Amino acid sequence: MDLKITPQQLILVLAGWAFAFSAAAQYQWIGKDGRKVFSDRPPPSDIQEKNIIKQPGGRRAAQPTVTVEQPADADGNSAAATPPVAAAKPKADPNAPKISGKDAELEAKKKKLAEEEATKKKAEEEKVAQSRAENCERAKKAVSMFQSGVRVASTNAKGEREIMDDNARATELKRVQAVADRDCNKLPAQ
Repeated sequence: MDLKITPQQLILVLAGWAFAFSAAAQYQWIGKDGRKVFSDRPPPSDIQEKNIIKQPGGRRAAQPTVTVEQPADADGNSAAATPPVAAAKPKADPNAPKISGKDAELEAKKKKLAEEEATKKKAEEEKVAQSRAENCERAKKAVSMFQSGVRVASTNAKGEREIMDDNARATELKRVQAVADRDCNKLPAQ
């Protein structure tokens, strides 16, 4: 089978395709859910005229106009004829979805992360407080021992046991008292 297409037939086919594609989406409007709708059929009757973006033939929906009245002069004539001015801002569509500018999922993740960090910080603070309380108890016991006058022995670097003399005892009492003052003063009131 041998098909031969003449240039006239080709032009007619191309013109038909162009017409079919141009007629495909002649209407555009904003639907009730706030999304743009493209159709070859007119919008439903419940769609307001202001929400129709495009109509057949490339026409756009009529834009609202605003007229500005000029004050009258002494004779009662208006100062100048003012042409209608297009509205500065289109009114917000009540059917359009509300955009808050925040991602709910991201906000939830941030909140969860902040809560986890707060929990870790609180656990760390409790651990430090418990350590201070233990140090305070040990320091108080050591202070009372050094103040009691009982002989105190210590082990030297060679592993030999030595009895502390009065100077060593006073130095150690000072050190232990400083530890007690530091750790016992930072404890929470009970």
